[in-house]
Amino acid sequence: MFPIVHARQLSDAVFEMGVHAPAIARKAHAGQFLMLRIDEDGERIPLTFSDWSADEGWIRFIFMRVGKTTHQLSHLGVGDSLADVVGPLGVPTHVEGLGRVAVVGGGVGTAVAYPVARAMVAAGNEVTVIVGARNADLLILEDEFRALPIKELIICTDDGSAGRKDLVTAPLKELCESGAIDHSMAIGPAIMMKFCVATTKELGVPCVVSLNPIMVDGTGMCGACRCSVGGETKFGCVDGPDFDGHQVDFEELMSRQRVYNDDERLADAEYHKECSCHS
Repeated sequence: MFPIVHARQLSDAVFEMGVHAPAIARKAHAGQFLMLRIDEDGERIPLTFSDWSADEGWIRFIFMRVGKTTHQLSHLGVGDSLADVVGPLGVPTHVEGLGRVAVVGGGVGTAVAYPVARAMVAAGNEVTVIVGARNADLLILEDEFRALPIKELIICTDDGSAGRKDLVTAPLKELCESGAIDHSMAIGPAIMMKFCVATTKELGVPCVVSLNPIMVDGTGMCGACRCSVGGETKFGCVDGPDFDGHQVDFEELMSRQRVYNDDERLADAEYHKECSCHS
């Protein structure tokens, strides 16, 4: 069992949770992820590390309440425990020798962008962070980013309630056109990463993306997370989650992400019928 040692609600549907997992915390690196299961009857879901402490033995992750498992998870707190937490999984993000980098985080992907930006700064790179959300209420980790010694934090919201009223691709394009960056990384919804890739490709700037395909076991055995990169089949859990965005087949990725949409909606609806305390 993995005791929950930290829990807070970041917005209406976004939550941060920390569990005591010293063996995992000692091995964690930016860009890696974990697989968790709430109880013995629960499904396994992948979540990326948002923070960890090897000294204190805890790991943290951020999730959005969108389906049955994340609804269940959101109602747990300090004093509860998770049945299984496995990790760290995946290949750590490459952070050395990149020079001037733009790290773009969208939505819950911002949770991944934070440790990545921190690691890139620690490796000696000049980092500009671009964070995007639909509105100010959905922005997360703003204070944490401001505490990092980055060059600049650019905030974009769809409705202009915080920062610029813009998509994250607008400041990313400006940085590329001005020659202010040598590399970029985009982390967030597949559609956001797709357009970040299109923007950087047009202007000749490399762009790494952290993919979020469907995963079942996190070890490459099930094949559920397969995606096409440069015309070859790759597995998000063992070959990634980071890939050269200019080589990713995003249409295939997004199509595969939608495969279980109906099943997920049905499971969530049945869960709400069973548990009247959930809204």
